[in-house]
Amino acid sequence: MPSKTGPFVLSLLCLLPLAAAAVEITAEPAHHLAFTNDQVRVFQVEVAPQASTQLHSHGHDYFVVTLGDSHVSNEVVGKAPVELKLADGETRFTPGGFVHLAKNLSDQPFRNVTIELLQDEKLREAPSSWPQEGGDQEFPGGRSKVLFVRDGARVSAVELDPGATVPSHHHDGPHLLVAVSDLDLRSDVDGMGPMPGKFKAGDVKWLPGGYTHTLTNTGKERARFVTVEFPG
Repeated sequence: MPSKTGPFVLSLLCLLPLAAAAVEITAEPAHHLAFTNDQVRVFQVEVAPQASTQLHSHGHDYFVVTLGDSHVSNEVVGKAPVELKLADGETRFTPGGFVHLAKNLSDQPFRNVTIELLQDEKLREAPSSWPQEGGDQEFPGGRSKVLFVRDGARVSAVELDPGATVPSHHHDGPHLLVAVSDLDLRSDVDGMGPMPGKFKAGDVKWLPGGYTHTLTNTGKERARFVTVEFPG
């Protein structure tokens, strides 16, 4: 008797072994856990030229900050591969709940910082506590641009010329800093002394909220970084 199993069902059955073979993101060798708390899990990712990650799962929504211009193939189980050309510092949001591998198509290492949002399920449909306007700022020697607000977090890209200062501002809640370029910064916190900080591109730092400060680029090159802010 002929099988009534359609081609779509057969294709799904063929994909099941692939999905089952996927490793958790924490076990994928190119993903190096850099920081974790109850809000985020942060991975520093590096894939060698012409190499690929193992097939791995993403259970949470996440942000990716690309380090260096990149050319990759994103190969999600159940979908056709998608080639992506990503610019240095390009930041994207991706909903979780899929299995994939990333193949580096270039002759340079593919590097990024992947930031998982561990409370995505609770915050995905929650009203945003961030104002809808006033997030972008232009100031002498620099700018801060809000890229998007997702799952209760606001993501901004900041550029700062040598010697320029981000004007005084308040952090009600905590935030994550991701260095896109090498950074030589000085934070002048109200009521405290100057705090210097040096970062290599790809470094991350979790900063608590509840303070007001200015931020000055004390280095010789333009500073570029991404912040992921959480409500207080």
